[in-house]
Amino acid sequence: MREPATGVWRLDVFREPSDGDEWICRREPSITLPYEVLIERTDDGIPYGRPEVMLLFKARHSHQEKNERDFTATLPRLEPERRRWLHDALALVHPSHPWLDELEKAGA
Repeated sequence: MREPATGVWRLDVFREPSDGDEWICRREPSITLPYEVLIERTDDGIPYGRPEVMLLFKARHSHQEKNERDFTATLPRLEPERRRWLHDALALVHPSHPWLDELEKAGA
């Protein structure tokens, strides 16, 4: 959606493939998660995407400073199983990605 007066994008919705209640990664169809796992909720019930999955999306544009900042800030907060998930997914989608080394150093 664009703001009529300025033409600035205000909302952009990405449709990802799915199979029933299962999300399928559009960049690598072997990467899937149940939506009940993919979408987490705050204590107040506000939905948000799993951080490791959001980082997988951001990895394509990791050269952008904001995405690198998000990775650097999030990595220490990810539990080991989430680091491993990101590492394995990233290895499939972007096999030579520089974040792979950082994930390995962090115990992925």
